Amino acid sequence: MEMQQTVTAPPTSRLWSSIREAIRGSRQDFTTGNLNRAILLLAIPMILEMVLESLFAVVDVFWVGRLGADAVATVGLTESLLSLVFAIGLGLSLSTTAMVARRIGEKDPAGAAVAGVQAIVLGLAVSAIVGLLCLFYAPRLLRLMGASPEIVAIGSAYARIALGGSGAIMLLFLNNAIFRGAGDAAIAMRLLWVSNIINLVLDPCLIFGLGPFPKLGVTGAALATFTGRSIGVLYQFYRLLRGTERIRLLRQQFRINLRVLLRLLRVSLTGILQFAIAHTSWIGLVRIVSVFGSAALAGYTIAIRIIIFIILPSWGLSNAAATLVGQNLGAKQPERAEASVWRTGFYNMLFLGAVGLFFVFFAEPVVRLFTRDPLVVPLAASCLRILSYGNVAYAYAMVMLQAFNGAGDTVTPTVVNFFCFWLLEIPLAYFLAITARMHSDGVFFSIVVAQASIAAVSIILFKRGRWKREQI
Repeated sequence: MEMQQTVTAPPTSRLWSSIREAIRGSRQDFTTGNLNRAILLLAIPMILEMVLESLFAVVDVFWVGRLGADAVATVGLTESLLSLVFAIGLGLSLSTTAMVARRIGEKDPAGAAVAGVQAIVLGLAVSAIVGLLCLFYAPRLLRLMGASPEIVAIGSAYARIALGGSGAIMLLFLNNAIFRGAGDAAIAMRLLWVSNIINLVLDPCLIFGLGPFPKLGVTGAALATFTGRSIGVLYQFYRLLRGTERIRLLRQQFRINLRVLLRLLRVSLTGILQFAIAHTSWIGLVRIVSVFGSAALAGYTIAIRIIIFIILPSWGLSNAAATLVGQNLGAKQPERAEASVWRTGFYNMLFLGAVGLFFVFFAEPVVRLFTRDPLVVPLAASCLRILSYGNVAYAYAMVMLQAFNGAGDTVTPTVVNFFCFWLLEIPLAYFLAITARMHSDGVFFSIVVAQASIAAVSIILFKRGRWKREQI
């Protein structure tokens, strides 16, 4: 009689199998099974999605950096204004993810699709209003941000395209939020491949006039990014209408459902306010940095772009936590939802801690990949190094805030942001930079203090557990 043997795949083999499944698209029910595997299957495509989204900004500043400090400052000031658009898009997106995830957890894909349609309706309406206003008033907005006449002359067309085409950003965020809430994170990742390949090709062509393309300078960067994002949005709609195993938007569902729309709007308003508070605080910081000249502003812009590129993968982990919270609360498993947050926060701490150590020692060589300007390099390196000191705190802060959002509790993160950004960070930045004469370094240290405060407060509030009873 032959002995039957059970062959168990080695851990490395199982890991690579899970990574391939995550990139390809997983069919796993995230409300059951091994929690570490669920985090891995959701986090990998979400991390790659965030990396790809950040590539838009990094590629732009890489090429625009060849045009001089004024061109880089143009991008920095415009991105600061775009942060308001990001705030609206992210606010709508987090409520969309929460509602879609809750319906999926309740095994109600039709309800998830209805919520997705209402989110698209809201996104289209907001995009039309914001885009038209920014298209006409972009130069005035640049002057309001403290731009010099030279920056306004160089950057007005860039700002018109970047701000006027904000609808593409809005819909890109919202449609990906639908995919993420449904657990189809791999689709959200793949469509950004399409957008970024287009941007990567068009950026140098339109900036420097390569081949048959016109030489548009900094304006070409905005046009390339807008084109890439717009084509990505078209691909999103194709996939939503075609459908996946988890969600499909049917043509007959493309009508206003007032009950769902108002519920989504209620959660979105505090979500929008939450990100508006956070992003307007960045505008305040840029305004303080601009006092110290174009070199300081360019250094700040380059450092922040580098940090966004490295840290946005952590947003992938945070978004995975939000999806797991939403789906597991929908499946009536609050303990599993809580465990997923603590575990994701720990993994994020390990990642950002390692990144912070790297930047502390190698900030200047990294900055020199983007600029050789002797005035800009030391300022950018200082920003990169100082902000890295707060990475461990920031790792937990971002996961905790997204966990609240995933539960549909957008009020708690809004209140936390208000106190820590507006009442702490901005006054502290002004005091350290101007009163204490620390110049731009004072602004950078204020960011570290604010992030540490957010982490401490968020952990205390999360432990109280009120978010487990949130209805959406």
